[in-house]
Amino acid sequence: MNMTSIRTILSIVFLSILTLTSCGRALVAQSRGSVPVIDLSLMVSKEYPCTWPSWPQFQLNHHREIGPLSPYHIDILALDANTGTQMDTPPHSIPKPGSGLPFEGPAGNIFSEDVPAWQFGGEACVIDIRSLRGKAENGYSPRIEVEHIKAWEKSHRELRFGDVVLFRSDYSDDFYKPLPEGKAFVVDCIEKRKPGYPNPQIATMEYIGSKMVMHAGTDSPSLGTLPDIANEAHVAGLKHGGIFTESATQLGRLPTTGAFYCLLSPKHVYGAYAEARAIAITEESVASFLIDSVLNKRAVDLSVEMSNKHPVTWPGAEFGSQRHPYFRVDFEYAAGIEYWHHTRMFDSHVGTHIVPPSYALPEAGFDNGTYAPEVRGWLAEYEKKHGARGVSDVTTEKVPVSQTCGWARVIDVTHLVGSTNKDSWPASPAITADHIRKHERERGPLKAGEIVVFYSGHTDRHFKPLPEGSACFADPLKGDSEGWPAPNADAIHYLASKGIACVGSDGPTLGGVDPKSALMTYWALGTRGMVGVEYLIHVGDLPREAGKAFFVFAPIKIKGCHGGPGRALAFY
Repeated sequence: MNMTSIRTILSIVFLSILTLTSCGRALVAQSRGSVPVIDLSLMVSKEYPCTWPSWPQFQLNHHREIGPLSPYHIDILALDANTGTQMDTPPHSIPKPGSGLPFEGPAGNIFSEDVPAWQFGGEACVIDIRSLRGKAENGYSPRIEVEHIKAWEKSHRELRFGDVVLFRSDYSDDFYKPLPEGKAFVVDCIEKRKPGYPNPQIATMEYIGSKMVMHAGTDSPSLGTLPDIANEAHVAGLKHGGIFTESATQLGRLPTTGAFYCLLSPKHVYGAYAEARAIAITEESVASFLIDSVLNKRAVDLSVEMSNKHPVTWPGAEFGSQRHPYFRVDFEYAAGIEYWHHTRMFDSHVGTHIVPPSYALPEAGFDNGTYAPEVRGWLAEYEKKHGARGVSDVTTEKVPVSQTCGWARVIDVTHLVGSTNKDSWPASPAITADHIRKHERERGPLKAGEIVVFYSGHTDRHFKPLPEGSACFADPLKGDSEGWPAPNADAIHYLASKGIACVGSDGPTLGGVDPKSALMTYWALGTRGMVGVEYLIHVGDLPREAGKAFFVFAPIKIKGCHGGPGRALAFY
């Protein structure tokens, strides 16, 4: 065998090892220095009873797969707000003040986009009500009484502002299963074939509200008590301006007190309720820091508002290349709150969202020859410089929540704004590895597990209602203005070498406006097992010092999705 053959074989072996390694890096990268985070959320999938049975059901449409038409996996979601783990805001049951309707009040103006950032989190106070399970007639909820809360307080401590009361029944643990067995989760209760899930009396919610508790939750489908006082129990809790978590799961993994709990829901405008992700942190020092932040209302909402009046969907650089627009579909009018219940349809990369490795990486066995010729050329160039592009089946639900939560490291790249020549547009200023090294010299070395967030101020300046909001997406793509600063592939590989597993940006995307550079950035992210959080806002409000703010983000837990919206917060 000649030396050329040996070199060829060794190259193939090396590239094969690199490719196989890259498949698992999404799970390996996040373990280095990351803070353990517990996922308390239900899986969203058509296989499960994830949406309220009488409402529009969840749909996931794999609109484009990686191949000749696209180098990305592109998904379209039809997602009702009462899907999976979810949040209720006051207008779910409280009419706007001045409406003249029963229960009207100021809280009726607090929609999803109006909930203050600190209110999503707090100290978990887990109240064990498992003993109530099954102790009612079919179709009726066993009642959680005020005495149950007072007994808990006597054994532990009094409830107070900053707490999140969580009723633990293990109901979702036992009954949230693939259909048809999963009918026991909701349908069998409604149709009175089995006892309902335990839920509070009106007086119980009034008592919790009197303690200035602004967030309560349950691991059953709803905090509405079946069948007769569902709305009244909601009213009692929501009229104080509180929010609810419904359909959490695995609450038995939390201590009775001391854990930090947080609910993360996309920032839907005019949202009386919203799909969400529930998480918790039990590591004592981090949990204490976060709980103290809530008690002192030190939190920033880093999520853009989502509506069809805002620039939330990729408009495309060419005619016909746009993604599915964000829109809501009204389907049922609730006269008692003068509100149209609605479902939503949108591209999975709408608003503030996640970029999992499989967004730009194909699964193992993919034939690179099926790419469009132009993309094949880009791939050859990428691999010559960076080595083999990886493969991945890591969709959104497989990304550990520990990977998208951690101490924030804000890297200021505002100096790059305006640095490109107009003759080069459409173009984004490139964030390079040298820019990151300069930050380290000035602010200290990056630490494994930190969440790196690039701050350019782009969304602060340009995220506005349309048509003015065209300056955010559409104008840069058309070459009418400069694109937002975006990291190139070298920068991503450098971050990976420092143990960084999650990168955020206050630009609409991490890739920028140039399609070749953007794809290389996403290939680098996926190959190194990293994830992105795109389209942040208000990043400039965060402390610049490392270890002073904790970044929290989680997308909706959608099985098989190549993106997904979520809520990004920072506690400081």
